[in-house]
Amino acid sequence: MPQDSNRFLRQLDILPPEKLAFPITVIGAGAIGSAAVITLAKMGCSDITVWDDDTIEEHNVSNQMCLVKEIGSPKTSALMMLTQLLSGIAIKTRAERYRGQALSGVVIVATDNMEARQEVWKRAKMNRKIPLLIDARMGAEFARIYSIHPVDPDEADFYEQNLYAGEEAERLPCSARAIIYCPTVIGGLIALVVKSHVIGKVVPKEILFDLPSLKLVCPGTNAQVITSH
Repeated sequence: MPQDSNRFLRQLDILPPEKLAFPITVIGAGAIGSAAVITLAKMGCSDITVWDDDTIEEHNVSNQMCLVKEIGSPKTSALMMLTQLLSGIAIKTRAERYRGQALSGVVIVATDNMEARQEVWKRAKMNRKIPLLIDARMGAEFARIYSIHPVDPDEADFYEQNLYAGEEAERLPCSARAIIYCPTVIGGLIALVVKSHVIGKVVPKEILFDLPSLKLVCPGTNAQVITSH
C-alpha cells in the first residue's frame, strides 16, 4: 500500500484503506476488469490478482483502460503498468486463462465468457474462503451485477439460475458491444459493492443498470432509482 498518509485523506471517513487489505481476484482484464481494477486500486485495495490470457487489440483501446502504445501487449501486463502509474499499487497478474485453479478472498468475474463463470462457480460454491463473488456482465449499454455470498444456499441457488450456457447469451454485433462509459460505471459499482461488503452493509444480490434511460433497479428490494423522465 502507498506510504503517503495523505493519499486517502478525502475518503477516510467513508472507507479507510486499511480495511481493504484482503485478497481480491479479478477474472478478466478487458473493459469491465480494467475499469474495476483501477478503481479498486485507487480506492486503496492493495492485494489484487488479475487473470487474462488475451492481448490488447486496436479495437480495445476505446472501451477499456489501456494506453494506445500497449496495443499488442498482454492485457495483464498493460493493466499492471497502468495501475501502478495511476495508483501506486502493484497488482499481481496471471497471463493465462482461468481453468479452475484454487481461489480465495473476494472474487470478481469480469469476462464475457460464460464457461469461465461456470469454472469460477465450481470453486466458489460453498467455499468459506470466498466471502463474496461479484459477477459483472455487460451488453452494449446495459449492465447486470450479481453480488453473491457463496456459502448462502439461497443466494447460491439464485445465482445458478442465472448461470446459463454460453450459447444462450445474446449475440450482439461487434460494433454494438461496448462503449467506454458503460464499463467505467460498472467498475465504480463494483468498487461500491466491495466497500459495502467491507463495512458490513447488505448489498442487493442483483443490480440492473440501463444506461440510456439512466435507470438502476435492484430486483427483490425497494431500491429503484429513475433519473430520466
